[in-house]
Amino acid sequence: MDTKYYLIDASKLPLGRFSTQAAFLLMGKNDPNYAPNVVANNVVIIINSDKLYLTGTKELSKKYYRHSGYPGGIKERDFADMKKSDSTEIIKMAIRGMIPHNRLETDLLKHLKIFKGSEHTFAKQKIEEVHPVKSGKAGLQDAKFNGVKND
Repeated sequence: MDTKYYLIDASKLPLGRFSTQAAFLLMGKNDPNYAPNVVANNVVIIINSDKLYLTGTKELSKKYYRHSGYPGGIKERDFADMKKSDSTEIIKMAIRGMIPHNRLETDLLKHLKIFKGSEHTFAKQKIEEVHPVKSGKAGLQDAKFNGVKND
């Protein structure tokens, strides 16, 4: 199978909207020969991660938690701090939560390439750009997501 490359611009859609599209492509659900036990040959390239945004007041109120495993070892960071330090990690965490948590998880994430700016290292590849899709019923009726028609 040939490797397909898909480009998503993080500055055009909120985090959750383009993350679902990226997870969909990573799992290979756009392929008619989709199988949940096979890693698809899709590479998803996300650019402009430094221009990432959330809707509403979530940019001020969203928190990311992790725990060391020791009593009182919970660590908390807000969205603004994460975006300043490493905006690619926010995207990786969002997409990781949307793919199956099984043996294929690490292999799927290896096909995810995230870049802070608009420049990427896949310029020589044949890349298909993923266009933003509207949400709701209107988006389902006129969605042009990778050439798949929704009924």
